[in-house]
Formats: sequence, structure tokens, C-alpha cells
Amino acid sequence: MKYKLLALDLDGTLLDPYGKLTHAVREAVASARRRGLEVVLCTGRRYRTTLPLLSELGLEGCVVVNNGALVKQIATGRTLHSHFLQPDLYPDALGFLRPQGPPLLYVDTYEQGFDVLTDAIGDAHEYQLEYLHDHSEHIRQVEDLASERRNDVIMLSTMGDVETLTQLRAEARKRFGERIGTHLIQNKNYRGHILELFSPHSGKWAGLTFVAQQLGIEATEIAAIGDDWNDEEILRRAGLGIAMGNAVFEVQAAADQVVRSNAEGGAAEAIERVLLAL
Repeated sequence: MKYKLLALDLDGTLLDPYGKLTHAVREAVASARRRGLEVVLCTGRRYRTTLPLLSELGLEGCVVVNNGALVKQIATGRTLHSHFLQPDLYPDALGFLRPQGPPLLYVDTYEQGFDVLTDAIGDAHEYQLEYLHDHSEHIRQVEDLASERRNDVIMLSTMGDVETLTQLRAEARKRFGERIGTHLIQNKNYRGHILELFSPHSGKWAGLTFVAQQLGIEATEIAAIGDDWNDEEILRRAGLGIAMGNAVFEVQAAADQVVRSNAEGGAAEAIERVLLAL
């Protein structure tokens, strides 16, 4: 099978356990591009925190960020495609998360110098406080998130231990049903996990499908590599899905192949397998 698009997750996949791109991975991505593959990063990260890695890899074109809620033009930051949380669901979603501590509100305002809003930082979970401390430059604290009635809500999230958030996710599914999508993912660069509430029309596959359609590429012509819950759909739906050795069980089960972990150069191995199929 000749693949035309290579979709790559970042944290836990391309990046090693220390959050770095190894020389072998950079060379593998460069090799894929030389062979004519369209390389698209599909990440849960914000556009702002993805930019340095896009530059390091020399990528151009589009990037899928915020777990597919946004597709951005790399060069300009312009939003090309979006799936925002339905505005009338925002108050209920906010009220649902608040007992866990003040949520983080992600909005599509990169050009304004911030892209996350929060309130009452001191009441946040200790895991979230660590994140807020490191990213404070681009996080705006407001008096009351309830007054932020916006049309560009990418998602609401909260950080904490996996046991608490697993229960909270189950309660969210019971309360909102199919009106709101949820992710529970490991916080690769900080302690604990992250629970995200977002539009059910969002997701990495939705964003990637938009990019592929613009390029005239079919799903069967896509190869995808990932490791966490938010990668399960793209690995399952792509023509070739490759899971990292460190991937959660469900993602490995959805994949066509499994490679070594991100601590063992698995991403480079996975890309080489894709290239061998060309």
C-alpha cells in the first residue's frame, strides 16, 4: 500500500519520556518527507506549545491541535477548521467540573497572547498548580469563568489523580451523554491525569480528516502513530495504525502493528515500517 499522509502524535510517541525529540526521530521524519509523505502532527497540545516542535521538525502546512478541535495553518496560526463546545452547554460543563477545582478554559485566541482562562488559581489541584506555574505567561486569570460566555470554547479541563478523574468521567458521560465528548489522558509532562470536556464532533480523526480532504487523500492512504486514548480512533480508522510499546492497552488493540516504546526509539521504528510499505 502506498501511503500519502503520516499522522504523528507528539507526547508519548515522537517525544521521548523527557519530552525531547531524539536525533533518530528527527531523521526518520525528515526521511518520510523526502520520500513524499505529507507529515501532519496530531496532538492534544495547544498550537502555542506545538510551535517549537514544528520548527524543530521543519514542518509546514497544517497542524491538528487541541485533540482535533482546531486545525491551524502552521505559518500564520490561522484557524482553518474548528469544532467548539456548543455555547449553551458551557454553563453546565463548567458547573460540573468546578467541585474538582477551577477548570482550565481553552479558547481560540492565540493571536491575543493567551489561549487559556482560569479563575481562583489558589483553589486548583496541586497537579494543576504546577502546570499553571509553568505556563502563566499565556494563561489569563479572570474574576469568574461563569461570565465568560464565548463562542470559541475549545474545551474545559481539570487535572488530578486518575482514580478521581475516572469516576468524574463516568459521571460526565451519565450526565451529558453524547452532547459532550470526554478524554481522560495521562499528563505526560506533569503529575497525574487530565479530564477534558469538548464538542463530540471534535477529535484527532475529525481534524485529520479535514486535512486529508483538502489534500485529496483517502483514509486508506493515511498511516498514523500514537499511544494514548485520544489516538485510538485515528489508529483504528487509518489505513495503517501503529501503536507505541508504551501505548495503553486499548490503543494497542486498535492498531495494526505495535513497535517499541518511546524510550526505545519506537517512533523511528514505526516510521521506517511505513516507509518500507511505499
